Amino acid sequence: MKKNKASKNWLIKKNRDPYFKQSKILGYRSRSAFKLIEMNKKFKFLKKDFSVLDLGSSPGGWSQVVTREVRKGKILAVDKNPMEKINNVDFIEGNFNDTNISDKIILYFNNRVNVVLSDMAANTSGNKTLDTYRTGELCLSAMSLAKKILSQEGVFLSKIFMGSIFKEINEKAKKSFKKVVIYKPESSKKESKEIYIFCKGISEI
Repeated sequence: MKKNKASKNWLIKKNRDPYFKQSKILGYRSRSAFKLIEMNKKFKFLKKDFSVLDLGSSPGGWSQVVTREVRKGKILAVDKNPMEKINNVDFIEGNFNDTNISDKIILYFNNRVNVVLSDMAANTSGNKTLDTYRTGELCLSAMSLAKKILSQEGVFLSKIFMGSIFKEINEKAKKSFKKVVIYKPESSKKESKEIYIFCKGISEI
């Protein structure tokens, strides 16, 4: 009974969510598309001829946004879960942490990448502290890959949750990049501890 009530309340909240409604109207696969739209308006990092890597891409909301901005560049989406085809987006199914997948990513671009995006979050376990930590670990792994493949003035943008691992992420980012900004989009749910870390320019140190 409690489960049914919780499910009903979740559906009511979802249907009242203006970003969820807009995503359906505009054809985006997820409401998170609006987070990327908002952050690109603020930081202006997507250009028409850029190369972009979208990690944890499924169901494809962020890749859809990228295709509207990047029209002459290369877009690669990577996820452990399948993703329906998006025009002008190539897709690799697999874990980016696996050596064979990361090798495919490097081979695909065959050069430096302008932008690495990550909207990844760990699967929920019911333990928020553990989920926050695991999502942080995904961010750190994505940052390590980004450092290998980004151009000198490249951008790394990743989801994180405020928690014990935040300090480690922030310190690594500041050592690795010239500019680091912590940002919470308006389209991110107010009750969520979700924030984003925007990093630009590989540090010479």
